[in-house]
Amino acid sequence: MRSLGEVLQIATQFLQQKEIVQAKRSAEDLLAFVLKKSRLDLYLQFDLPLEEKELEHFCSLVKRLSLKEPIEYILGRIEFYNCLFSLNPFVLIPRPETEILLDHICREIELEEKKPQIAWDICTGSGCLGVGLKKRFPFMNITLSDLCPDALHVASLNAKQNQVEVEVLLGDFLKPFEGKKVDLVICNPPYVSLSEYETLDLSVKGFEPKQAFVAEENGLAFYRLLSQQLPQFLNQGAKVYLEIGATQGQKIKELFASPSWTRVLIEKDLSGHDRFFFLEFES
Repeated sequence: MRSLGEVLQIATQFLQQKEIVQAKRSAEDLLAFVLKKSRLDLYLQFDLPLEEKELEHFCSLVKRLSLKEPIEYILGRIEFYNCLFSLNPFVLIPRPETEILLDHICREIELEEKKPQIAWDICTGSGCLGVGLKKRFPFMNITLSDLCPDALHVASLNAKQNQVEVEVLLGDFLKPFEGKKVDLVICNPPYVSLSEYETLDLSVKGFEPKQAFVAEENGLAFYRLLSQQLPQFLNQGAKVYLEIGATQGQKIKELFASPSWTRVLIEKDLSGHDRFFFLEFES
């Protein structure tokens, strides 16, 4: 029988040879998952012998990771904004940039005297934005929408796991909201052009859902629809928060050139790239 420490060392070296980023941390996370322990427990039990079934399970997960499958899908979960979200290949893996977006939204709401009461998370995927917002502001009436039934199933599961009540609507973009009005809209739509998609790493295009990445018109199609259709759904003073591609800021700004928008703001991510687009509506 090999000890826990020996197995970790061998797995780390193997993953390093396969050019897996953060090989040591990933090996630790996988072994902690198999053993149902914390990473700290591993460090305290390096001499613990692994049973054959545990070793076989761990090796199977390490092999999947070596083939560039994202560790978030292997573990089936991710921590995001003080919540734990279940994941599968029907939904995108929430990125740090999306967490920054949600944090910005929450900080703005905290400073507002009149809080938004109704919010929509359009193209919700895993539900990370809408569920995270509801967890932070339980008084808000929040709806999650998506075109993909399988994605909505994941979002619904995540709402239940995080003990929040949200409405879930199936449908294409804004169609589920016909006849309704809203105070706050969050949307992280597909915004990658097909040519850009082909350059993405295998860990992305080989496993994550393509339809959640790629949009027509060089990635601008959904922003154009929003600029044309969204105003009819907005209450006076409604705010809109979008995630955008690093090169799209000025083009999207041109789409929202209408005087109906009293705030049109592009914000950068931690890498200095355009990543967020904020709007405020005045009818």
